[in-house]
Formats: sequence, C-alpha cells, structure tokens
Amino acid sequence: MRNSLSLISKTTCVLLFFLVYNPIFSQDIEPRRWTSMPLGSNAIGGGFGHVFGDIAFDPVLQAENATVTVNSFALQYVRPFRIGNKQARIDVLIPYTFAKWEGLLNGEPKEISRNGFADPRLRLSLNFIGPKAMSLKELQEFLKDNPTYTTVGASIAISFPFGQYYGDKLLNIGSNTFVFRPQIGMTHNWGAWSYELSTSVFLYTNNNDFYIDKTRKQEPLFAMQTHLTRKFKKRIWTTVSFGYGLGGNSIVNRQHKDDERGNFLGGLSAGMPITKKQSIKFAYGTTLTLKDVGANTNGFILGWSAIF
Repeated sequence: MRNSLSLISKTTCVLLFFLVYNPIFSQDIEPRRWTSMPLGSNAIGGGFGHVFGDIAFDPVLQAENATVTVNSFALQYVRPFRIGNKQARIDVLIPYTFAKWEGLLNGEPKEISRNGFADPRLRLSLNFIGPKAMSLKELQEFLKDNPTYTTVGASIAISFPFGQYYGDKLLNIGSNTFVFRPQIGMTHNWGAWSYELSTSVFLYTNNNDFYIDKTRKQEPLFAMQTHLTRKFKKRIWTTVSFGYGLGGNSIVNRQHKDDERGNFLGGLSAGMPITKKQSIKFAYGTTLTLKDVGANTNGFILGWSAIF
C-alpha cells in the first residue's frame, strides 16, 4: 500500500515548478510525469507559487530595468483509466495569478498589476511501455517483483485561451491563444533511484487580438527536461531537475520580431507525507535566459495533494 500511495503523492503534489502563464514563462519543469497510478484512484492537488525576477523586453517597446513578481495559486485533478491494457490518465490544471511588472517606460517609472485566472490546461497521457493498467493490489505486486523497470509514455496537453486578457494591453495573464503541447518521455527506476527524460514542442495558434487589433503568430518552441529522484524511508523523496527550451519567435502583422527564446531551467524539490493519503511538497526553481529577450527568475512553491 505504501509504495502505491507514495507514487500517487509524488505525481500530484503540485506538478509545476513554475505556475506558468504566457508571455513571461512558456515552460515548466515537471518531475514524475510518467509515474503509474492504480485504477480507481483519484488525486487532487493545490499549491502556491511565488516567482520574481528581471525581464528583458523587445527594445522596440522602450522598456528598461523591468522586473516581475508573480504570486499564483493552482488546483489540479488527476484520474487514471484504461486504454486497452495500457495505463492512461487525464489531468486538469486551473491557475489563478497575481502579477506585477515594474520598470522604466520611455525613461519614466511605471508599475502595472494584473489579477485573474491564467489559461487552464487539459492533458491526456498514455504509458505504452512499462506497467500495464492495474488495480492497487496488482500494482503493489508488480513493484515488489520489479524493483528495476522502465516506463515510456506520450501525452498531448492543451492550454485554453480562457485566462484574463485585454486586447489593448501588451502585458496580460492569459495568452489569447490555444497552445498544443505533444510530449514524449521515459522514466527508468532502479531501487531507490529514478531518472527521467522528456521532450516536447509547444504549438501556438494565432492571437488575432494582439495589442489594438494586430495579429501575432508564434513559431514552435522545442523543450527538453530531465530529472533525478531519490526516494527515502517514510515516503520522503527529493528531485533535482534541469530543462532547456529554444524557439518561439513571434511575428506581428507579418513582421518578424527576432525574439527567439533560449531558456535554461533548474530546480530542486522534496516531498513528504503528512497523513496516510495526503502529502506536501516544497520546490525551488530558477530560469535563465540565454537570449536578448526573456526572463531571469527565481521561484518557490508549496504544494499539497490528496488521494481518494
């Protein structure tokens, strides 16, 4: 029982290092993505994230010395199910964000705040190599008989343009675009250790209401992330994570903005149970832009999850 509860807790205890929203952040670091869950279980999670740092805008905007502070709350629901004999799962993420930008605009100090829902996300995942769809008892037996095994999976996530957005503002919480994110990844488990590697691409629809009736297109952004997790007694665990993303050039009214993203992400996280079916997670994450346009940030997250 404990092994299975531990798997669920690590899967659902606020999966994102960054409670992300566009356009400041377009990536996340998410450990334990492909962890198996027993059929018939449900998981809910909630968390608070605090992110702060510097932003480098397009020079055309004449914004300098810009900083951003973001406080976000997120709710998530996860449920596994069966496709054939393979394990699949669906998860829903709903974030609410308080954001503040400060800096110099045309040489004058400016401060802008936005509060509201960010774009929600729906994701469908399928593990096609590794443990099959199992009941709790069957999964317990599999883990006991297979201390070393590999899981390979794929997913498609869709972010919906339901977040707060104003067509006459340049800075928004929502993106006003659909974002489709196919992803493929693997996890290799051996004893108390597991290693994970995932790759994905972000595909954006056009924003036809970008800043006073302009049309903004965004080219695909390619991302990769990796995680190393160590499990300890009493269902305590720690993870070190790294990620990189490249691409995402934008085109406004057919004019290329030359604002390609090149982001390095890193993070540390740890989790522990607080009751038999509940757990908490602490995480620290950082981003570093390797391009002229982007953000250098630090962030902290406190998360909670429960199964039923």
